Amino acid sequence: MINTKGINTNFIKSEAKRLGFLSCGISKAGFLEQEAPRLEHWLKNQMNGQMSYMENNFDKRLDPTLLVDDGKSVISLLLNYYPSEFQNQESFKISKYAYGQDYHFVIKEKLNELLASIQSNIGEVSGRAFVDSAPVLDKAWAAKSGLGWIGKNGNLITQKVGSFYFIAELIIDLELEYDTATTNHCGTCTACIDACPTEAIVAPHIVDGSKCISYFTIELKENIPQELKGKFQDWAFGCDICQDVCPWNKFSKSHNEPLFNPNPEMLSMSKKDWKEITEETFKTVFKNSPLKRTKFEGLKRNIAFLD
Repeated sequence: MINTKGINTNFIKSEAKRLGFLSCGISKAGFLEQEAPRLEHWLKNQMNGQMSYMENNFDKRLDPTLLVDDGKSVISLLLNYYPSEFQNQESFKISKYAYGQDYHFVIKEKLNELLASIQSNIGEVSGRAFVDSAPVLDKAWAAKSGLGWIGKNGNLITQKVGSFYFIAELIIDLELEYDTATTNHCGTCTACIDACPTEAIVAPHIVDGSKCISYFTIELKENIPQELKGKFQDWAFGCDICQDVCPWNKFSKSHNEPLFNPNPEMLSMSKKDWKEITEETFKTVFKNSPLKRTKFEGLKRNIAFLD
């Protein structure tokens, strides 16, 4: 008897590799029982800060079958963004994920190509692609499908390449062979908890989003609270501290996605350049960049707070 599920699963994973994804894991779509009380606790304690959208679609966040009719499989994919070149050390810092073009567009295109390939090679398959674009608990699904474990800093970590990668999903109405979760390898390490300057990691595996530097520099629309002055360690957009100190990230390898390569002008910018940046320069250097999320005025606010 032909193992159709196995053939289809192998095809999807080989296509994911061809499209440049770091890895691909597959889980049976269904309700995330273990995540439900955690999410409820997180929201109840207002750890989402002003990110009110996190309170919406509670049921859909926990059950992908409510997002895709007759959804049977969650295909989780990782795409590396670890750069080969880094910012000038005497500069205000931006998260490594924001060095190149906005990942939403880069990954969505790859996901659409993967879905089209599935449809043309396997047959009539319906599904949706997700890149931070809908209420999907991407880290939970990636961990469930064996792509890594969720570390004490709330990030998905793998033994082979650390945690500098994006997570995306395809949810489809096709049964496949499913992967199993891997084990947690954080051990007794508390490097991320100890290093967080705003004490956003309130307990192992619990990150208070409303205390995170990334939240203040990207999500917060009003002025940054003055009591945090001097704690941001020159981070002007996002923050990588809890990933930079993670021992597993010594295994990070440079990505091979040209669209994630940084604008050389950004790499060489000094603090003076950042302080004097004009809106015209901002639009040129950060065209199609995640920095557009905070807008020019938001970036200027962040830099003024660091000064």
